[in-house]
Amino acid sequence: MGTHEEERLLLEQGLVENEINGLYTGDGSVDIKGNPVIKSNTGNWRACPFILGTECCERLAYYGISTNLVSYLTKNLHEGNVSAARNVTTWQGTCYLTPLIGAVLADAYMGRYWTIAVFSTIYFIGMCTLTMSASIPALKPAQCVDSVCPSATPYQYAVFFFGLYLIALGTGGIKPCVSSFGADQFDDTDPEERVKKGSFFNWFYFSINIGALISSSLIVWIQDNAGWGIGFGIPAVFMGIAIVSFFSGSYLYRFQKPGGSPVTRMCQVLVASCHKWNLTVPSDSSHLYETSDKSSAIEGSRKLLHTDELKCLDKAAVVSEAESKTGDYSNSWKLCTVTQVEELKILIRMFPIWATGIVFSAVYAQMSTMFVEQGMVMDTSIGSFTIPAASLSTFDVISVIFWVPVYDKVLVPIARKVTGQGRGFSELQRMGIGLFISVFCMAAAAVVEIKRLQLARELGLVDENVAVPMSIFWQIPQYFLLGAAEVFTFIGQLEFFYDQSPDAMRSLCSALSLLTTALGNYLSSFILTVVTSLTTRGGNPGWIPDNLNKGHLDYFYWLLAGLSFANMVVYVFCAKIFKSKKAS
Repeated sequence: MGTHEEERLLLEQGLVENEINGLYTGDGSVDIKGNPVIKSNTGNWRACPFILGTECCERLAYYGISTNLVSYLTKNLHEGNVSAARNVTTWQGTCYLTPLIGAVLADAYMGRYWTIAVFSTIYFIGMCTLTMSASIPALKPAQCVDSVCPSATPYQYAVFFFGLYLIALGTGGIKPCVSSFGADQFDDTDPEERVKKGSFFNWFYFSINIGALISSSLIVWIQDNAGWGIGFGIPAVFMGIAIVSFFSGSYLYRFQKPGGSPVTRMCQVLVASCHKWNLTVPSDSSHLYETSDKSSAIEGSRKLLHTDELKCLDKAAVVSEAESKTGDYSNSWKLCTVTQVEELKILIRMFPIWATGIVFSAVYAQMSTMFVEQGMVMDTSIGSFTIPAASLSTFDVISVIFWVPVYDKVLVPIARKVTGQGRGFSELQRMGIGLFISVFCMAAAAVVEIKRLQLARELGLVDENVAVPMSIFWQIPQYFLLGAAEVFTFIGQLEFFYDQSPDAMRSLCSALSLLTTALGNYLSSFILTVVTSLTTRGGNPGWIPDNLNKGHLDYFYWLLAGLSFANMVVYVFCAKIFKSKKAS
């Protein structure tokens, strides 16, 4: 039998070999029981089917509500075009605002897994409430009699919007966490898995659009032809399936431990830097405060290297004479680690790129509002079959489903040879291409509306609130271009905010990327309100009246095209600054 010293050496040698061979993940992930995970048994693509299946079903449920919601508000709740569009964009904006709540809870306390589980339940309750509001006679608005359409009662409105905003709350725990949780299944410290992570975001968005395809075609048709009760009930069932799918993969998942409140840490840096405003930052960054341990003081996060930008924040990591004498470094409101300071710097650096996503999201919001209302006054028939106007969003989904594999299997290999980057295009390049395409999307929508209004004038239909005999399929180019723009911009955003974010703030950064969609919807509502206010002065019908044949929806589209172009110019400028800072 060998000596204790020999046994110790053998044990150390075995541990080193395990580390070299990559037996365990290097990013600090654990299994569902909190133990270090073995790479070969967990995560990677083996865990992704459950996550992608969850996202597909959840998105089917969401789009089963949102895609045709403007039709329900106008036809069943008897709202006007502007009011219905404003309600839809406000609700959608809220759906992308609540992820801030879920993200903070996930990063600080619950972790991504349990946040998804809890908020999925809230989501399901909201879906069931909405289904009841469209099924139970006492909760359903009265139908129109001839041209008289009685308004829904306050109680009916309350139940409907209660269910709708429960869904909005439920999305808050799912949207920022599912994509990040899926990306957590790939070890950042493994070069091979890191490349696979880029592919995951593509297929994650692909699964979203499979769900959207079913919603925008089959579910919308059921809502318009079989009734809204069953039309809302089917998405509720799929939300239940999403929950089952998510829990089914629990023992294959890799988990990142919550690292405490990122909001608190950012506030601590600001307070500490203000408290030490009169101290001088040492020229040698190694004199700034950082823990001596190999791991970061922030649970679930690796250490971040010091950067020279935003030196005013470095004051938070300056050790004062009093702290040096006493050796007490425990008060995080007076002294922060370099890693904690760098977290805030990263968020500030990303802010200009983040802000340019708002206008793009305002363009995207038109797909479920003005594009649908435009389609409702076009010829929606193919022989004896009538196509719901909202179903044209199917072509946006088809575009995404077409472009995701083309991008992943064709464009990326070509770009990889040109750029030498593992992912082909950088995230910044990818987003910029999408913003460029969005300008042409709005231009295409404007051209279609010009032709539609011209035909309305030629046929004397300007004063009649009827559909113009122009095929709704003329809208296909604008939907197809929007889908292409999504593949570049939205997936680029997912990659960008996940890759650039610190380990313990990934849910929050994902929520910030989603926040651009919320603000984009609110911006769309704001633009609609301002345009309506300005263009209806003096008794004019305005650009977007209830009878679109008397309006100028094309002007509204050109306005958005102009804003998109200006936004793209600003983005290019911000991207160059970000790139140069990153290089420094």
